[in-house]
Amino acid sequence: MTLDNFQSQVISANWLKSLEVASSTGDTASFVSHFLPDGWFRDMLCFTWNFRTLSGQEKIHGFLSEVVDGQSRLGYSHLHDFKLEDDNVNAPSPFKFPGSPDIEGVQGAFTFSITKPAAYGRGFFRLTQDIDGNWKALTLFTNMQDLVGHEESSADRYGPHESQKMTWEDYVNAKFRDIEADPTVVIVGGGQSGLICAARLGKLGIRALVIEKNARVGDSWRQRYPNLTLHGPKYQTSLLYSPYPTNFPTYLPKGKLANFLESYAINQELCIWLSSTVASSPVYDSFSARWTVEVEHENRKVILHPKHLVFATGVGRPRIPTWNGMNDFQGTLYHSDFHTGAEKFRGKRVVVIGAGNASGDICKDFVAHSAAEVTIVQRSATCVVSSAAANEFLFKLPFSDKTPVEELDFRNGSMPLVFILQLMKSGGTQHMKALDKEHHEGLRKAGFNLSWEPSPGGGEVGFLGFVFERAGSGTMIDTGFGKLIVEGRVKVKQGQDISHFDKEGIAFKDGSKLSADVIVAATGNELTMDAIRAVLGDTIAEQLPPKVWGLDAEGELNQIFRPTGHPGLWFAVGPLGMTRFFSKHLGLQILAQEVGIA
Repeated sequence: MTLDNFQSQVISANWLKSLEVASSTGDTASFVSHFLPDGWFRDMLCFTWNFRTLSGQEKIHGFLSEVVDGQSRLGYSHLHDFKLEDDNVNAPSPFKFPGSPDIEGVQGAFTFSITKPAAYGRGFFRLTQDIDGNWKALTLFTNMQDLVGHEESSADRYGPHESQKMTWEDYVNAKFRDIEADPTVVIVGGGQSGLICAARLGKLGIRALVIEKNARVGDSWRQRYPNLTLHGPKYQTSLLYSPYPTNFPTYLPKGKLANFLESYAINQELCIWLSSTVASSPVYDSFSARWTVEVEHENRKVILHPKHLVFATGVGRPRIPTWNGMNDFQGTLYHSDFHTGAEKFRGKRVVVIGAGNASGDICKDFVAHSAAEVTIVQRSATCVVSSAAANEFLFKLPFSDKTPVEELDFRNGSMPLVFILQLMKSGGTQHMKALDKEHHEGLRKAGFNLSWEPSPGGGEVGFLGFVFERAGSGTMIDTGFGKLIVEGRVKVKQGQDISHFDKEGIAFKDGSKLSADVIVAATGNELTMDAIRAVLGDTIAEQLPPKVWGLDAEGELNQIFRPTGHPGLWFAVGPLGMTRFFSKHLGLQILAQEVGIA
């Protein structure tokens, strides 16, 4: 199939016009007929105050036919006024999926209006031809953008008129006093997710106070191991409203990111209590619809009564498996979270338990600082993607890097996650593996085991499957660690069966041993729910679904930026791109409740 932009425009315009007729008249059967029999529909807040993914005409029809106030869901929401976008970024154009050459068609973005609630929306479609040659939706995405009359502010509220009344410093201090006196939202955690959510809420006119346990913004990065850098390029790891300077390195060092987060908090005028913690388990009063949150702040306890509590605490505490004899080891033993540098271990024998990103980075540090020998204990196979392959397949931009990153987020968000995994199983993973063929062969020869299945028998969904199902646990974006293994500078010991520790090192059930002066447990961290439970307490935690992250039955991520099942409680976790995108949805849900719409 060879289509030019003009043909793509005509095909898209005809399909969208017909779809609007079906939508505006509430004709569910006609609306669903615009999909392929196995097409996908992803909706965010346009038809429910939640995220939904439906696959196949039957499920889509069932969802849109549900009765709301005596009308079908399609008729009640009444999406109308569909308009194709015709800018250089999202104008209708041909598309193909990497690794799936048989899937091609036309894609494009459009805007629309929603009647109930009164809101503006934006959508994205991918059309292919059915067996009769008719153009149908392979995927359709509908996304709420703003509530009418409560649109996100695009400018700073301080301007020349305000400067005649008070200085900027006085203006910010007055704003902070107002937030501290009565925060609508308390955000627990001042890392990148907490800061981005606070910035988004501020632009929506919602008072948000951030509680951060560290003494400085950015310390959650600043205190990590010395040679840590982001594994994604700066364009895709930038913060909301604030791209990095053009002269920043492609992969940000952790200290540079930490300092940028600190400046971000200042420039976005975020109200943050540093060196502060939640002192006791928060209590929710259903009558007042407010929380009671006791905060240890400036050596005193302060009681806050927000309507909403957002946890942006990231992963939990270090997870260190327990083996017999660990106290007998006479060398140095610590978790990778507490690695402060390899300089002091020159000439030492090092064993690192684990084979993920932290393990790779820390092994590189030991080799660079002339450890006598470095060995990793790989307890399970790892999904390895070289940084070059990741750039080519995962991070390569669908448009110019001069385009606002929010457009990339919108394009990524338009894809149903389970559909992405299907594409990976049907060819995407093979395409990605081919980019690393020689590298993977070298790793296998060195005794390093590879995997592409986060769940045995689940199919080769590859790197993205590990991300969606296991928050990236068991993966590595290889920035040079693999080369050290191939060259023999880092040795590999398969160690699913560690027996015990002794004073000299680690013993295995097959009778083998590894002697060491230093053992680092790069064994990951507790689950996000464990970190949340530690603050919320068991009473509330037990009312919640057991998982934060992972895919639900429809293929949406559990509890993240969407209803948790408990009023006024939200979880904001995930990589930078995800937080940039979903912070808007979190803000819209909170805003809708505050103005009495939801």
